Amino acid sequence: MNNLKKPDFFIAPSILSANFAFLGNEIKAVIDAGADWIHFDVMDNHYVPNLTFGPMVCQAIKPYATVPIDVHLMVEPVDDMINAFASAGADIITFHPEASKHVDRSLSLIKVAGCKAGLVLNPATPVYVLEQVMDKLDVILLMSVNPGFGGQSFIPSTLEKIRQVRSIIDTYANNNGRHIRLEVDGGVKIDNIAEIAKAGADTFVAGSAIFGFEDYGKQISAMREQLAKEGRI
Repeated sequence: MNNLKKPDFFIAPSILSANFAFLGNEIKAVIDAGADWIHFDVMDNHYVPNLTFGPMVCQAIKPYATVPIDVHLMVEPVDDMINAFASAGADIITFHPEASKHVDRSLSLIKVAGCKAGLVLNPATPVYVLEQVMDKLDVILLMSVNPGFGGQSFIPSTLEKIRQVRSIIDTYANNNGRHIRLEVDGGVKIDNIAEIAKAGADTFVAGSAIFGFEDYGKQISAMREQLAKEGRI
């Protein structure tokens, strides 16, 4: 199956940079501003050196989220948290292969729970970990910073990794007729989002580049203007 239509570009604001005192209102505001997904960063102060949200927060924001909640698990071990977040309202669950003893089984847990499943590759994680589980993936998330904190700068070498994974995804799609989204998280801003898209990403996590400004709609619109250069918005 050749010449499959590429997925539209999605923007997924990370609530790690939102005002936690008004989280429900922040989520509503950024969705009204044009967000496609809500990116929900879960950190356990074990796999990464920070502590953020648990399943109860996910459950609390679910009524405000009229778009998919994209839960990124930076926790170890992952399996118990997969079921907890699926029950709390997650639509997409991604995790790091280093945090699971059995990656295939963890992906299967996500699918059985009724969620979209994905793997997250840190800057130093090789792409070959994807090879035997492509059939279970709906999303591949590439970290363009080392995980744990918001507001970091984009690691330039990620562009080549995006190109590598885009080639893997396109080959799989041509052979199987199913697209896997390629998401990038870390240092995504208005001035580099077009370059990241050109390398092959189709889903963009942005935290401070959206929530760090008063007008969320203006920031998202500016990102979409840059993405329009790639012909898909």
